[in-house]
Amino acid sequence: MKKYIPFILKLIAAIIMLQTLFFKFTGAQESIDLFTKITGSNEAYMRLGTGILELIASILLFIPNKTWLGAFLTIGLMGGAVMSHLTIIGIEHNNDGGALFISAIITFVSGLILLIFNKKDIPIIGSKL
Repeated sequence: MKKYIPFILKLIAAIIMLQTLFFKFTGAQESIDLFTKITGSNEAYMRLGTGILELIASILLFIPNKTWLGAFLTIGLMGGAVMSHLTIIGIEHNNDGGALFISAIITFVSGLILLIFNKKDIPIIGSKL
């Protein structure tokens, strides 16, 4: 069972990040509203840039010896999402009951655990951890 935990965490993080890409890349109004609230006039750049980085992170999670990098990127992206919810957006957005915020927390924690599991693969410092 222990060997399946990293794979399950990768799936959780990737599925959550990938399922939002449709909304980001197609310019769904709810995605535009969210990123406008965060960035104002730079909404499209932030929305698309975040989507591209989430796609890259999701791919990296499944590449051996690069999982640490995908996890690190996931932590950064979701850390930003959590902070945006806490400082700008609010826990609940568009009456979602906090689902987007909870998804960000779950993805952040998955990334953190994966980074810990794969710390030995981090160049230069991994062997010292």
